[in-house]
Amino acid sequence: MTSAAPTPHTLLTPGPTPIHPRAVQALTRDMLGHMDPVVFALNRDIQQGLRDMYGAAPDTFTALLAGTGSLGMEAGFANLVESGDEVIVCANGSFGHRMAEMAARYGARVRLVTAPLGEAIRPEDVAAQLDDHVRMVAVVHGETSTGVLNPVPEIAELLRGRDTLLTVDAVTTAGMEPFHMQAWGVDYAYTGAQKCLSAPPGLAPIAVSDRAFARFHARRSPTPLWYADLDGLRDYWVHQSYHHTVPVNLHYALHAALSAALEEGLEVRQARAAHIGQAVYHTLEPLGFRHYVQDPAQRLPTVLALRLPDGLNDAAVRAELRQREISVTGGLGATAGLIWRLGLMGESARPAPYRTLMLALEDILGVPGLAGRFTETLTEIEDAVPA
Repeated sequence: MTSAAPTPHTLLTPGPTPIHPRAVQALTRDMLGHMDPVVFALNRDIQQGLRDMYGAAPDTFTALLAGTGSLGMEAGFANLVESGDEVIVCANGSFGHRMAEMAARYGARVRLVTAPLGEAIRPEDVAAQLDDHVRMVAVVHGETSTGVLNPVPEIAELLRGRDTLLTVDAVTTAGMEPFHMQAWGVDYAYTGAQKCLSAPPGLAPIAVSDRAFARFHARRSPTPLWYADLDGLRDYWVHQSYHHTVPVNLHYALHAALSAALEEGLEVRQARAAHIGQAVYHTLEPLGFRHYVQDPAQRLPTVLALRLPDGLNDAAVRAELRQREISVTGGLGATAGLIWRLGLMGESARPAPYRTLMLALEDILGVPGLAGRFTETLTEIEDAVPA
């Protein structure tokens, strides 16, 4: 007696995202030691791919931390902040506030710049807190918790000519749209493998400028986080000396997913996310769904935050979707029960999973024709794009 094949899961969360098929295949490669010449060659290719993804200078140090994006966040503060440092942290959502907490734990005097939920950080508010004592400005490029895109280029411009480092959380932007580390003047950037690249969770790709390394080497005390010490990482990634055992098979998968992203092109991926997001919104708008972020220029292309219609039972509908192997994420904190956050990163930004969602909502909400409307709208949007 044979059992039926399991229903494929439709993952529409703002992370993790469905694993790219090439990354799935890469995971099955034979294990090699982390000091094997083949692995070092793979790592060099990964480093160059990360420079391309981040828009970094040719000699920028890049690496993979063996942890999720939160390790990427913490490593920046552990290596580049010392007790008593004045640090501006921009916080307009959960992950900006996480930055502030981490910076404070490493002894920073945090100057918090905030904005209301659903609104971007205002550069003029950063400028008002900025002076010659500020050692770092930290900002989340795409605030996953609210679907807001923060104005990193404008904030970076405020730091031109200053001895102030810029740390950017690129977790929901890098790998799905152009990121210009060198041109903007970003000193430390990080993301998570499971976000825009659609690789398995467990790696945090980072990029570190020469200015950041100079700050690191001028520290008055050793880095408190040994595991992600920048010199220790560089010993392994550049000098091929032992530091710690890296997850080799995750490196295989990240390499495959990163290669696929760069081959597709970041501009193409950016357009893919935008088109799917527009089609989803126009399909659900007649049901009463509305953009949570009012200003179109402040909407994060990779996380579609939708205010729910009056009377829609958030928990019940998402539970029913989960029974059908469809995962949709609700709000965090103050937005719980008020919004959905739909992921448009990597392999989730495809027509098929969103058509699956629309078919399910047709049945759950008793509204026929959603899947057809989605397909027609997406076709119209793509046809309107100049060749």
